[in-house]
Amino acid sequence: MTRRAVGPAESSAASRAWWDADADDYQAEHGAFLGDADFVWCPERLREADAHLLGDPAGLRGRTVLEVGCGAASCGRWLVRAGARVVGLDLSAGMLRQARAADRRTGTAVPLVQADAGAVPLRDGCVDAAFSAFGAVPFVADARAVMREVARVLRPGAPWVFAVNHPVRWMFPDDPGPDGLTVSQSYFDRTPYAEVDEAGRVVYVEHHRTISDRVADVVGAGLVLEGIVEPAWPDDLDEVWGQWSPLRGALFPGTAIFCCRRPVTTGAPP
Repeated sequence: MTRRAVGPAESSAASRAWWDADADDYQAEHGAFLGDADFVWCPERLREADAHLLGDPAGLRGRTVLEVGCGAASCGRWLVRAGARVVGLDLSAGMLRQARAADRRTGTAVPLVQADAGAVPLRDGCVDAAFSAFGAVPFVADARAVMREVARVLRPGAPWVFAVNHPVRWMFPDDPGPDGLTVSQSYFDRTPYAEVDEAGRVVYVEHHRTISDRVADVVGAGLVLEGIVEPAWPDDLDEVWGQWSPLRGALFPGTAIFCCRRPVTTGAPP
C-alpha cells in the first residue's frame, strides 16, 4: 500500500486487471446483499424503489438508461423489470461475465458494453437517464472526463446520479472497528491510494476528491447539481461491508450520492 500519483492510463489498466481478477470473489462476498435484480445504492441499503433518485420508476418505462460501472448489473436488471431499456457499461470483462451469469439466473438480460467510463461509445444525446452506484467514478484519475462523457450522451433535462465513498472517509483508516474512528490523514491530500506488486506496478487504485472537487467536476461538465444525499446508517442493519459498519455509520457518513441533471438548453455540454 502506498500513496503516489497515478495517471489515467495506469489507473485504467490497474482497475481492469483488479476487477477481472476479483470479480468472482467480490460477487461471492457481496452478491447476496446486492441481489441479482435489486437497485441498492450503497452499503447503507438505500434502494431506488424507495428513494426515486432517478425519478418515478414509471417515468423510465421505455426510456434508455445508462449504468456506468455496472458490475453484475443488478441495478440495471431491476430497471429492466420496471420497463426501462438499460445499457450496462463496465471496464472489466470479469464483472461483465458475472452480469451474464445473473442474466441466466434471472431470465432478465441487460445489454452490456465493455468500455472505459471516460470514453462512452454512445452517440450524443441518446440517453434519458444515467447512474452509477459506486461504479467507475472513485477509480478514475480524471473524474471530470467521466462527467463530460455522461453529459454528452444525456438528453437535455436527463438526470445523472452517482454514488461514491463520502469524501470525509478519506481521513480515516479503512477499518470498520474502533481503529477506524481516528483521523489518520488530511482531507485535503488528494494523493491516490494505491496497492502495488513486487515490481512496483499499480494493481489497485482509488482517487480522492473533496466535496468541492466533486461539485467542480459536475459543474465543469455543464451539468446542474440538484442535491447531495448522505444516507444514514439504518438502525436495523448490523452487517459490515469492508470499512462500513454500524459503529462508524452512527458517527459519520459513508456514502455521498450526487444528484445531477443536464440542463434543458440548445447548446452542447462543454
